[in-house]
Amino acid sequence: MTTTAGAPESPVTPRPRRKRADAQQNVDALLDAAKAVFAEAGVNAPVRAIAERAGVGVGTLYRHFPLRSDLISAVFRREIDACVAAASEIEATYPPGEALDRWIMRYTQFVATKRGLAAALHSGDSAYEPLAEYFSSRLAPTLKRLLIAATESGDIIQVVDATEFLSAVANLCHAGAPGGSESSGQAERMVRLLLAGLRRNDVG
Repeated sequence: MTTTAGAPESPVTPRPRRKRADAQQNVDALLDAAKAVFAEAGVNAPVRAIAERAGVGVGTLYRHFPLRSDLISAVFRREIDACVAAASEIEATYPPGEALDRWIMRYTQFVATKRGLAAALHSGDSAYEPLAEYFSSRLAPTLKRLLIAATESGDIIQVVDATEFLSAVANLCHAGAPGGSESSGQAERMVRLLLAGLRRNDVG
């Protein structure tokens, strides 16, 4: 490369990449902390408590999640993604009928432990509107795949709509007492009865 006489050649400065990795680590830490704090104190818990648990400053929290609804939505989306990912692991390990049961119980735990988040989502805040579509577009196809496999294997004999079944499970989870292991156990018992109904030919 030629340069003007007497002028030093400009050094090439590499683009910083460390910052992006650190930023993602902060986001992951904040989401983990928010999930834990929301479970303990509800979605209206002080953001300072979330930042402290994540080991970052409040300014960092607001830089990534300017609004509380942004943080709640991010936690909910990540939990949905984890529930979807669990289906592939379960399918690879268990026969279709058992895989269906295990994933539905995994979904039941997801719903039962997210009562505070569910209340926020149904608060009428327009910030949460995209989550309804995300919920159905991710979870319904997953359950449909499991239902088809269980039907083709002969493990279940009732035909059921995946979206309706997800809603039925969610309603059972929200119908019990607000929180606690007793209400969670009650929800699981009711969901198991619902699953048993898929195996009976005298339903409906």
